[in-house]
Amino acid sequence: MSTTEHAEPAPRRRRGRPGHDQSAILRAAVELFNRRGYDATSMGDLAKELGLTKPAIYHHVTSKEQLLGQALDDALDELTSVVTEASREQPGAGAYQRLREVVRRSVEVLVAHQPSVTLLLRVRGNSEIELAALERRRWLDDRLAALVADAVAEGALRDDVPPALVSRLLFGMVNSLVEWYRPDGAYDQAMVADAITSIAFDGLARHEA
Repeated sequence: MSTTEHAEPAPRRRRGRPGHDQSAILRAAVELFNRRGYDATSMGDLAKELGLTKPAIYHHVTSKEQLLGQALDDALDELTSVVTEASREQPGAGAYQRLREVVRRSVEVLVAHQPSVTLLLRVRGNSEIELAALERRRWLDDRLAALVADAVAEGALRDDVPPALVSRLLFGMVNSLVEWYRPDGAYDQAMVADAITSIAFDGLARHEA
């Protein structure tokens, strides 16, 4: 090739049918996994749901497992950030205040990521991806239990319920939203967050004799 000739530009990667980018494919996959079950859903099922060919989907993702991993990360990443922040000591904010804030913000995270959280709560450890997600859930339980223990040590919470049990009950209340909460329903996110936080901590707060 002479110095006056130019190499042809590399072909641009096809983006697939408009409206079906990677995020749209992920949303459709999560909806289908929740409706049919992850193990019972194939990439062919997803292609049919989207009106695409399987090769078109593989322009954006490599496998069904990748979609599952992305969905579980979507459910866990923000909640992990919320719990991590609350676990750090903060000037003017004791463990009890940070614990209340975790519960409130957990409601916000669940509402914002409800389909992915629903999928997370259904995994049973049938693959390495699911086992890793379950390990992250255990980490969250442990951090929340430690925060409960700190609030007990402050004298803000009753001390006759094991912190690990309190952690499970708190997350259980929040996670129950996946079964009934609808963004267009009778209760908005703020009302639900207030109700769960109030009910949880009015029941846990120490009452002087």
